[in-house]
Amino acid sequence: MTSPPIQWYPGHIAKAEKALKEQLKLVDVVLEVRDARIPLVTQHPLVSQWTGSKMRVLVLNRVDMIPPQVRQLWIDWFRRQGETPYFTDAQHGKGTAAVTLAAQAAGVGVNQRRSDRGMLPRPVRAVAIGFPNVGKSALINRLLGKRVVESARRAGVTKQLRWVRISEEIELLDAPGVIPARLDDRDAAIKLAICDDIGEASYNNQQIGAEFVDLLTYLEATAGHLLPKSPLRSRYGLDATNVTGEDYLLTLANEKFKGDTERAARQLLNDFRKGLLGSIPLELPPN
Repeated sequence: MTSPPIQWYPGHIAKAEKALKEQLKLVDVVLEVRDARIPLVTQHPLVSQWTGSKMRVLVLNRVDMIPPQVRQLWIDWFRRQGETPYFTDAQHGKGTAAVTLAAQAAGVGVNQRRSDRGMLPRPVRAVAIGFPNVGKSALINRLLGKRVVESARRAGVTKQLRWVRISEEIELLDAPGVIPARLDDRDAAIKLAICDDIGEASYNNQQIGAEFVDLLTYLEATAGHLLPKSPLRSRYGLDATNVTGEDYLLTLANEKFKGDTERAARQLLNDFRKGLLGSIPLELPPN
């Protein structure tokens, strides 16, 4: 199977990146939001360069979509790298209070420096940065306790930069998703597409559906104790053992969708994204 035809850098993303870099000059704290199913793949390679010496809070969203033992593995791994990850389920508000406290704590030095210079305190200015569709807008709505920015389970919903007041202590910039200008890692590209963290218009559903089956088969063989037991068989009554992802998708289409492979691929991917196949991580910490 050839590499999926993924369009990495649509015009509005390039424009958003330029505007974001300008606004970063005004920001004290960066909330880097990643997808807990693929924490390393959703690390933008330029975030460290953009943020420089600014304080950064690492947020891994969609924690509800990975098993607790995988969450603990990531906590341990990130701590060994000198980082503290904050896990959230922004759709249901879990873990967001800790993110607010972390942002406030990270910005304490800002007002201390202002005080030292005889200036009055001001709200800490934070920005949420991440790939499209990792849940930045949903996180902001939860931090605010009300819906003020549009949020949906698809990429590209946030189109422009917008400041919102979270409290007397924090102002937050909601920014459109940004993706790298290039991504040469084919495996990473596939995982982003499976999770829909780059937008459906960027890839071929049937190719990505087949790749998902192949990846799931690999994960079951190498880390089956961390995954639900036989998620595809449990959901569709069809076992993926000893078949390719393409063959499985064709069989699924013939058995359940009257031979419509496109519909089968969409259903398969949507079932994963909605958690209907169980809590399935697509990435585990490096050894």
